[in-house]
Amino acid sequence: MFSLTLTMFPVNPFYDIISFMDANIVRQKFLDFQVARGHKIISPAPLVLEGDPTTLFTGSGMQPLLPYLLGKKHPDGTRLCDSQPSMRLQDIEDVGDPRHTTVFEMLGNWSLGDYFKEEQIRSFFEFLTKEVGLDASRIYVTCFIGNEKYGIPRDNEAAEIWQRVFKEAGIDARIAEIGSAANGDKRGIKPGERIFFYDDHENWWSRGGGCETTPIGDPCGPDSEVFYDFGEDKQDIEKYGLAHPASDGARFMEIGNQVFMQYRRNADGTFSELEQKNVDFGAGLERITAASIDSFDVFKISLMKPIIDKLEEISGKSYDNNTDEMRVISDHIRGAYLLAAQGLVPSNKTQGYAMRRLLRRAILRALDLGISDNFLAEIVPIVAQNYTDLPDSILTHREMALEVMLREENAFRKTLNKGLKELHRMASFSRSSNHDKDPILTGQDLFKLQDTYGFPFELSVEECYREGIKLTDNYRQEFDKALAEQRERSQTASKGMFKGGLEDHGEQTIKYHTATHLLLAALQKLISPDIVQKGSNTTAERLRFDFNLDHKMTDEEKNAVEKQVNEWIEADLPVVYDEYDKEYAKNTLKAHGQFWDKYPEKLKVYTIGDFKNPISREVCGGPHVEHTGVIGKFCIKKEESSSAGVRRIKAVLE
Repeated sequence: MFSLTLTMFPVNPFYDIISFMDANIVRQKFLDFQVARGHKIISPAPLVLEGDPTTLFTGSGMQPLLPYLLGKKHPDGTRLCDSQPSMRLQDIEDVGDPRHTTVFEMLGNWSLGDYFKEEQIRSFFEFLTKEVGLDASRIYVTCFIGNEKYGIPRDNEAAEIWQRVFKEAGIDARIAEIGSAANGDKRGIKPGERIFFYDDHENWWSRGGGCETTPIGDPCGPDSEVFYDFGEDKQDIEKYGLAHPASDGARFMEIGNQVFMQYRRNADGTFSELEQKNVDFGAGLERITAASIDSFDVFKISLMKPIIDKLEEISGKSYDNNTDEMRVISDHIRGAYLLAAQGLVPSNKTQGYAMRRLLRRAILRALDLGISDNFLAEIVPIVAQNYTDLPDSILTHREMALEVMLREENAFRKTLNKGLKELHRMASFSRSSNHDKDPILTGQDLFKLQDTYGFPFELSVEECYREGIKLTDNYRQEFDKALAEQRERSQTASKGMFKGGLEDHGEQTIKYHTATHLLLAALQKLISPDIVQKGSNTTAERLRFDFNLDHKMTDEEKNAVEKQVNEWIEADLPVVYDEYDKEYAKNTLKAHGQFWDKYPEKLKVYTIGDFKNPISREVCGGPHVEHTGVIGKFCIKKEESSSAGVRRIKAVLE
């Protein structure tokens, strides 16, 4: 748990003179403000929620708290707060504008059946105006207009509270009926309007979106969003239409959202009032900090500006003339660092692939700035310094982050060089095949460069343009077709896989499964107690086991591990299981497991060897052999790299 003292988040002394510039100070102000109002600070969740297959990354502070919003009692009470690092890769293509980022911190507070609209609205307004020092006259808010089809009324209660709050601040807040955002783009704002009613596409919260798509059984409700006005000169009417809070463009920026969870979707599709009404509040740390320095550009705050300053120094180019490139680089390296500091490594699957994509996009944008040499060694320490205030409970591998990222940078630089050579080889072959005419490459050629050599499609197109290499008229369609065909092949190949990495539950596959437990135990005993499983695939012919390790295993290490597994097999050890309460399994039995937060309260634990002093004790769904003597002789056939920081062993039973 976080400490509740003022020293929990030490501030950067560089910003003491103008303290509101430092995001660390804004974060601390928020937490102190909430604690003073009876909230308990809860530890943030990791960016990767282990054992949760529904999402790649934690996308909001609410996400880890969903069980408690659904009615489960939280051990820390009914008033909670935190600052949650979050990642939303659906915004990756928007990075480059002044406010979109893939990684951000969400300041959050929750009322679990405690206070409701009045206290929430008043306290957030007080925090913004008195603690952060924002100009109240530049704050605009939105409320839910209601949905007649589902019998959900207009949220007059929230609007009336806002009117009173603004009036107490000396502001006459008029109400505007907007409806859809598109209507607002045509209508704009009329003098004195400050509270805007929108439909459920803007001001209704559920995990499914609007009223129509709210999942059955889920808590949901109207929300009230808060925006900051950066001035009429920031709007682009020709591009975005007339400005209003929910419009696109740089004039208005959303800085917080108050969700009033007062409904539940019934099985028949209707909505009913919840007995326990909750508040789920979230505010972007980066955006509030930007507002505090009167900047519509979040990349000018303390978490990002030092990165951009270093990029200007390295490249010899200015931020003002290269905003897209420097914003993408600073955002993506921040995200990759937070993932690496949590222990993730780049790979070609799920979260590891997302991390790899962030790093490679950053490196490609660095090339656009003329940075052709490795540069992460100069940038990552700046990012790490910016996040020294985040707790070690989520950044458990800080000391390894730079090394992991540098390995990926080196590998990708080699990939780029190989790809360039192959592209020019293809062009030379095309020229000779066409009797020395201009070379022409197809979309299939570009797909091969990406699929075989890891050379990105966009970079191939750019290199062809730069070198005068022609492309077929429909090269994009050709590339997309080849990509779709490859995805179809991959999906077909993956069908039939069983949960847990077992191809089937046949006798031989079960033997390999138990051998995998012995292999992990041997690796932990002989190589490092910190080794954990990173992936497993077991068939009736072999086992494949991925694990974290920062070096290639020596022959001596492989031989020792193989020998140890065979000794345990020859000892014909018993393999038993029983079901236990999760707390007992974890804290008393000390069972090995990776997804404690997601395990059910009752779980199955397999023990190999003496119960009081076991060789292996793991949380596992099974199945396993009853004693190790039936497994056969264990033989390691190959040990290789799976991805950066992850090794792979392939073994057979003879």
